[in-house]
Amino acid sequence: MASRSCLNLLGLVSGDLLDIPPTPRTLPRVMTVPGIISDLDGPGSSDGETDASAFRERKIVVANMLPINANRDAETAKWNFTLDEDSILLQLKDGLTPETEVLYVGSLKVDIDIGEQEEVAQKLLEEFNCVPTFIPQELMQKFYKGFCKQYLWPVFHYMLPMCPDHGDRFDRSYWQAYVSANKKFADKVMEVINPEDDYVWVHDYHLMILPTFLRKRFYRVKLGFFLHSPFPSSEIYRSLPVREEILRGLLNCDLIGFHTFDYARHFLSCCSRMLGLDYESKRGHLGLDYFGRTVYVKILPVGIRMGRIESVLNESTTAAKVEELQDKFQGKNLIIGVDDMDIFKGISLKLLAMEHLLQQKPEFRGKVVMVQIINPARSSGKDVQEAKKETYAIAKSINETYGSSNYEPVLLIDRPVARFEKSAYYAIAECCLVNAVRDGMNLVPYKYIVCRQGTRLLDDATGVKGDAPRTSTLVVSEFIGCSPSLSGAIRVNPWDIDAVAEALNSALTMSYTEKQLRHEKHYRYISSHDVAYWTRSFMQDLQRACKDHYNNRCCGFGLGLGFRVVSLSPGFKKMRLERIVSAYRTANRRVIFLDYDGTLVPQTSINKSPTAEVVSVLNALCSDPKNTVFVVSGRGKTSLGEWLAPCELLGIAAEHGYFFRWRKTSNWESSFGATDFEWKEIVEPIMRSYTEATDGSSMDVKETALVWHHQDADPDFGSWQAIEMMNHLENVLVNEPAVVKRGLHIVEVKPQGVSKGLAVEKVLSATSDGGISPDFLMCIGDDRSDEDMFQSVLKPPSDQSESLGPNIFACTVGQKPSNAKYYLEDTSEVVKLLRGLAGASTPKPRYSSHVQVSFESSS
Repeated sequence: MASRSCLNLLGLVSGDLLDIPPTPRTLPRVMTVPGIISDLDGPGSSDGETDASAFRERKIVVANMLPINANRDAETAKWNFTLDEDSILLQLKDGLTPETEVLYVGSLKVDIDIGEQEEVAQKLLEEFNCVPTFIPQELMQKFYKGFCKQYLWPVFHYMLPMCPDHGDRFDRSYWQAYVSANKKFADKVMEVINPEDDYVWVHDYHLMILPTFLRKRFYRVKLGFFLHSPFPSSEIYRSLPVREEILRGLLNCDLIGFHTFDYARHFLSCCSRMLGLDYESKRGHLGLDYFGRTVYVKILPVGIRMGRIESVLNESTTAAKVEELQDKFQGKNLIIGVDDMDIFKGISLKLLAMEHLLQQKPEFRGKVVMVQIINPARSSGKDVQEAKKETYAIAKSINETYGSSNYEPVLLIDRPVARFEKSAYYAIAECCLVNAVRDGMNLVPYKYIVCRQGTRLLDDATGVKGDAPRTSTLVVSEFIGCSPSLSGAIRVNPWDIDAVAEALNSALTMSYTEKQLRHEKHYRYISSHDVAYWTRSFMQDLQRACKDHYNNRCCGFGLGLGFRVVSLSPGFKKMRLERIVSAYRTANRRVIFLDYDGTLVPQTSINKSPTAEVVSVLNALCSDPKNTVFVVSGRGKTSLGEWLAPCELLGIAAEHGYFFRWRKTSNWESSFGATDFEWKEIVEPIMRSYTEATDGSSMDVKETALVWHHQDADPDFGSWQAIEMMNHLENVLVNEPAVVKRGLHIVEVKPQGVSKGLAVEKVLSATSDGGISPDFLMCIGDDRSDEDMFQSVLKPPSDQSESLGPNIFACTVGQKPSNAKYYLEDTSEVVKLLRGLAGASTPKPRYSSHVQVSFESSS
């Protein structure tokens, strides 16, 4: 038996990982909700009981790092811990009710010795409601600095490792460390979660496969995820060797949050292209149907904690610093920039724009100063060192060219800067420039606007009238997350040096009234969309996404990181051979309807002819005199006649039932009278034009219908073209006897009144002997057009009081919302089921006196 140790990383990724026995609960807090059967959930979903009166609403916030600062006392050698007030994880509590308990799960920024871990864990839980996840240093190095920072973070910021000098190539050992670390975080959550009541909120790209582990253990866990970084376009993301594992990890959530629509759109496009999932807007909410579960996607830019910034502005040290800076830069306009030192913040591009401004606008020399505060680098790689070297070189060149003994155009502050000092710079700056080439959100513009608004105490200290109008100007990169929210900002392409310089010129020369109006607009938005609003909005949507968890049956399948949960309506069951064979054997008159593509033959199969096994099974079923077997398909009669020629006793309803044939020796009949097909002359040239314009698409011309296929086209473009074609055709066919239908990767135009459902009703009517319906009815299909068949067979007979009830078997192929009551996974299971029924048949010779029914008169 393979080792189940976390050290066996190859085993973790291959599938053994998800079968590790549950971690013992050191912090039991599980209660069972009355009326809910706990074993409907995953294994071990309910280990104990707690009095419901003691229940308190709880949110579990999971992130790579806890909102905790840690340092060791030099004298006592004891660990001291304090809350990190700047952490958004801590600030999000502002949006929750005082009664809500927030439990944090994450790692610490320091390494704790094994012998101290139990004591530290107890202290953090009791004093800060934090549950630490202790990651060994070697694993942390590969997980965080390896996979997260050296590979995942650059790719999410559109940087591919094209050569060894620019980014690290994919390292399988780093990915295995990522999987192992995510499993450790998930184990900690499992120790403390009450799966029936708690909501879990996972944060950022470090933990994107953690949802898979939680969903494996608790099928109905209430799980949300928010990505704080950009999500790249599908062209970039598809370069990830583990792209599907990460997507499936996120799809095991109930709600996924992004800062901007662009990020969400890229994610949805990846799901469409790589997993074949379609998305739609459901009452204003974006949703993906993932094996019966709706995974919602939310666009919600994060906000700031207003009170935190205002409290800093009210400090005496801030007022003193403002006065000092006003004296220092008297008569000069300040442009402020605050960025981390990394290759994506665009600091060097910002300085080049400043140089161009001074070159093109000599009147600004001596009057404009750019203050660039550089936050400490989060890493010390080669790229960071090169960026830092370039930044200093450009700043030095600008100061030497345009500076003087009493004027320095560029001031670099490359040291830790206290919060009050940053706030003072924000407060006196005329313009804020954020020029990142790629950034998740970037809250610098928000902080700048709030500081420019000031506070009453700061105004009193600096001699500003409280009712004086406030002004501010923002120049922001269009590639940062906050850009769409700041409609009054001047948006720029950071790579266009000339455009950024011109934007700075516009900001500096803007009229006072316009500065005031832009500032007021931004301040209204920022103050109403703070971090509390962000939390409330996300949690409300998470609760909405989880409200139906206990209304459906859930079952899990898939190995390793491919695990997912299928959500089924209570009456939707897997078709079991044992159940249907019992009804089959006792029946005297049976009718079986089968779709063709996707039911008897896989949709993806290039060769559409049935296999020898399918032919054999169909012949065995048809040879039983108690059976009437029909293939009901949208395919043309010529194709179906050729493919199913070996099945001499098989009935065929072609082109959705427009043409019928009871057996091979019968003539094709039409169930409709004379039909007007002049509309085909209108439709055909339109369809051909879309076929020519859409690479990978094709057109199928039938006797009664025209079908456009886009299965092999680009997924997004094919879907867009299909929607456009439908609108086009519906407009031109408004007065024609034809309907436009969309199916799985197809658009079809066919005569009005033609459907598989009507075809089924005609067959049932023709096979009823003396008004008595068959006592066994089975219908199997996979497409939207087959839903009409399901509705027809499930409709109670109008000519008798007694319903067929349990002897009706409507079955869809694939687990998805359907009118059918049963499902089979794929075509192989369909064939297996039919083979089982054939084995239960009692074949006897068919006599030539077999009754055939003509449909010519039934139009």
